Amino acid sequence: MILCLETATPVCSVALNDGCCTVALRETEGQNAHSEKITNFIREVMETAKIDYRQLDAVAVSKGPGSYTGLRIGVSTAKGICYAAELPLMAIDTLEAMAYGMKDKLAIQIAENDLLIPMIDARRMEVYAAIFDANLNKINDTEAMVIDESSFSELRQNHRLWLFGDGAPKLKQVFENQNNINIIDGFKPSAAYMRILAEKALREHDFVDVAYFEPFYLKDFIAGKPHVKGL
Repeated sequence: MILCLETATPVCSVALNDGCCTVALRETEGQNAHSEKITNFIREVMETAKIDYRQLDAVAVSKGPGSYTGLRIGVSTAKGICYAAELPLMAIDTLEAMAYGMKDKLAIQIAENDLLIPMIDARRMEVYAAIFDANLNKINDTEAMVIDESSFSELRQNHRLWLFGDGAPKLKQVFENQNNINIIDGFKPSAAYMRILAEKALREHDFVDVAYFEPFYLKDFIAGKPHVKGL
């Protein structure tokens, strides 16, 4: 039984995943959702499953890329549980978990030559993205991409592309005349999508150091200019 936390985007999602399915799931989206909801969601999924922390095998947290604040909250919460309950901590690639979730949703539609491109909104026309083949093998490093009409030009000659996540909808006009690019609306990360990757990490004892693990921010945090008079 693995407690999974997903906080890399505006979605705050907590799931209890076991070897076959998601036992309990709580999630919401909105401003300050992570700080306000995550501890209550953890308590609720534990109560739904009627287990305590001693019955968990591990805690898995979405490691990024994504929101600096959201990742900090998720990782610090996961670390606190691991310290208190003496549990191992596993870090799951956010974009890879999204790819697993989307492949499950697409099911029959995805072809062997298709590519899945999960995207997290960064700013303006920039996204955090990675590219996965139909068997969910990552075929490029995660990177911050500024998207324009020429993006993915080589890939789209020989592949059908599926773009999804909160960074994808803003690209509709950019690729409106590209028949081999499918942009999926409404797809959101979920702790439920971490299940298979978390199980694999547990089997392989792929744990991170609870004391020293840091999220994968991809880009350095830049604080906004304060608007309080006198600062």
